[in-house]
Amino acid sequence: MGTAACGSETPAGAGTPSAGRSKVAGADQLKACPSAPSKPPVSNGLPEISLPCLGSGPDVRLADLRGPLVINVWAQWCGPCRDEAPYLAALAKSGKVTMLGIDYDDPRPELAVKFAGEEGLAYPHVTDQDKAIQRALKVGGPPLTAFVDDKGTVAYVHRGVLTSQQQLDQLVKDKLGVTP
Repeated sequence: MGTAACGSETPAGAGTPSAGRSKVAGADQLKACPSAPSKPPVSNGLPEISLPCLGSGPDVRLADLRGPLVINVWAQWCGPCRDEAPYLAALAKSGKVTMLGIDYDDPRPELAVKFAGEEGLAYPHVTDQDKAIQRALKVGGPPLTAFVDDKGTVAYVHRGVLTSQQQLDQLVKDKLGVTP
């Protein structure tokens, strides 16, 4: 059986104007995006793309990020993203790795903010309504989880839904050398 992922097709209502950079209701309840010192890009690292914070805080330049870091690409309209959210929330609570969510190809940022809050995704989130990371991370659709090591190299990309806490914890241990 293959892994479940949401397709890259545009969801209904995507043609409507987005909230853009205007303040989204409830966004101040999300964890603020941190500012990171500028770093040179690394081979096999995250792309030189800056994405706006879904909550408060500055835009985040992905190439500046170093691990151990788990990046989860999600959307509020994606059923499998909802299924794996409790595992990501639990990993974030462990405090063993840094986490970043990327709300991907999502025309309803207000629903994304609501989803992140309801699921207890207590880590910073950025938004990528234009699919800027699609090529760099080979995103077919959410969910997708990338594991970034302390040098900034993308150590592994898991495409599709995470099916258990044990699976996520094992990936963090195997790919980042961190025991959650």
